[in-house]
Order: sequence, then C-alpha cells, then structure tokens
Amino acid sequence: MTASTSHLIIRPALLDDVEAIIHADIAASALFAPTGLLSAEALADHVLEEDLLASIEAGQLDVADLGSDGVVGFSQFTKMGDDLYLQQISVHPAFGKRGIGRKLMSRLDVHAEKSGAQQTTLSTFRDLAWNAPFYASLGFTELPRSAYAPYMTAIETSQAPLMDVSKRVFMRKPVRKSTKRAK
Repeated sequence: MTASTSHLIIRPALLDDVEAIIHADIAASALFAPTGLLSAEALADHVLEEDLLASIEAGQLDVADLGSDGVVGFSQFTKMGDDLYLQQISVHPAFGKRGIGRKLMSRLDVHAEKSGAQQTTLSTFRDLAWNAPFYASLGFTELPRSAYAPYMTAIETSQAPLMDVSKRVFMRKPVRKSTKRAK
C-alpha cells in the first residue's frame, strides 16, 4: 500500500466505517508490541464497536478516508468539562509517516474551537517518538500531575491494569480562537 495522500479526506465517521476503524486500530496497536509498554491483554484489545457507534452518534469520531484505499485512520474525542479530550488517534501503519495523523489532529483543533473548549487534552506515552514527542511538535505541553482534572485521574486509574502509567503523561494545548468572522 503506497497510495498517495492527495485524495485524503478527513470527515465524520459513518456507521459503514466501523469495520475499517477497528482494522486500523488493531494494526496500529501492533506497533506497541515490541515496546513492552502494554500488557498482552491491552495488545489483544481494540476499540469496542459500541464505543465507536456512540461516538459516531455524538459526532465525536473522525476518519481519514483515502478514497479507493478506504478509511486508514481515525480520531475519537469527547468533551470533558472545558476540555476536548482526545480518547484515541490511530493510523494504519501501512499509511504512516504521510501526515495523516497531523491532519486528523488539525481537524481536532477545529472541533475544539467549535465546542467552546478551552484546551485539548490527551494521555500518551512520554518517550515513544510517535506519542508525546509527536504531540509536542503540534504545540502540546506536558501537564503537571498537580493540575490533573478529576477525569484525568479516573482515566489513569482505568489504564493502570493494562500498562505502566508512570510512563504516560497528560498533555494539553490551548484552543486558538479563530480570527475569522462569521458572515
């Protein structure tokens, strides 16, 4: 699969996309196997169909659609108080390193502004190149533990059985308000 991304469209997910989203998630999760950062249970898991359906219904799931190659990535997000929290972003590794993740994140910025969020937040591994360093290149900064919102502590607690949460970090990025005026 060496398709160009010139036909890439970032769009809201549809019910027909669920199978492709799960496929991309499973393939992307395999990248973690050699790192030892996830438990065997976490590696065997994938995003649940019912969670995807709820996110589609809520308008909180975007896909990267490459036309004839179909859906090759996705971002799932939810509003948590004044934050827009990125639950997950995955790009099928066969389509990695082509800017698809960046385009999904750019679309997330639009959602954050439209939702009235003050910041976008996420939880990620601190030292993996495609995790915290990637998000830092997009303007995210590490959030000190003392500034964790209650939902962040709850997320960390839910992740603890599946991974070493001491190797993870929450990051945030302030929402930039558009200077465009509505006509």
